[in-house]
Amino acid sequence: MVTNGVSQPLSDSLAAYVKQLPSPTRVSIATRSLTDSRKSFYYRADERVPSASVIKLPIMIEIMERVRAGLLDLDKMHSLLDSEKTGGDGVLKTYPHQRQVSYRDMLRLMLIQSDNTATNIFINELGRDAINRRIRQLGLTKTQLNRVMMDTLAARQGRENYVTAGEMNVLLEKIYRKQVATPNLCDQMIDILKQNEDTVTIPRLLPKGTVVAHKTGTLPYVRGDAAIVYARSEGNVEPFLLSVFVEGVSQFEAERIIGDVALVCHSYFSRQ
Repeated sequence: MVTNGVSQPLSDSLAAYVKQLPSPTRVSIATRSLTDSRKSFYYRADERVPSASVIKLPIMIEIMERVRAGLLDLDKMHSLLDSEKTGGDGVLKTYPHQRQVSYRDMLRLMLIQSDNTATNIFINELGRDAINRRIRQLGLTKTQLNRVMMDTLAARQGRENYVTAGEMNVLLEKIYRKQVATPNLCDQMIDILKQNEDTVTIPRLLPKGTVVAHKTGTLPYVRGDAAIVYARSEGNVEPFLLSVFVEGVSQFEAERIIGDVALVCHSYFSRQ
């Protein structure tokens, strides 16, 4: 961990930290102040990485765009079928057959608990092509949804979902600045992301009470987190974007690295 991050420029601190990581480690970092775009750092930020559950961010935006257009009612109920349930994260897989669940609850579960069953229901109902069209309309050229969650066969065949650290920051900034869906729906998205129950990555080492709106992702070969961090400086909120993806090390080590990077960034932005 960098111990002198507070006294150095952000780029120097993060570059020094990345340089001392062991050689198998591959890290992608994109961070930028939301109040001063000149304060930023990018390292492999345009490199495509397996998204894990961070791909649920653009899926969320497509859902909210459908809500804006009147094509989806979040309060409508969905009859959950046993055939729709999938493994991995989430609680919907434990619900009884034909349990009634609102689309609003499925959206929350998809982001807060990273529920894979909820995610696959949305992918199947919205359509993978429609989600990818939305991704392109948002200006993202490398992010791609290629499969549903827990499709291990597709992953082995090379049909992976991809994002970049830089493009996830673009998505989060569009939500923050209310440039997608409607202002109210953007507020709802941020509120959901603030409730993410996976707190061992970016929030890991941050001062108690620091608000983080984020989406994490985990696969055996990648750990990622994309966030809006609401740092505080002399009583004022200094929000910044931070997306970090780590490959080539254990999950525990990846979480440690993400936490270290987040602390360096927070130390810098909270003293500006």
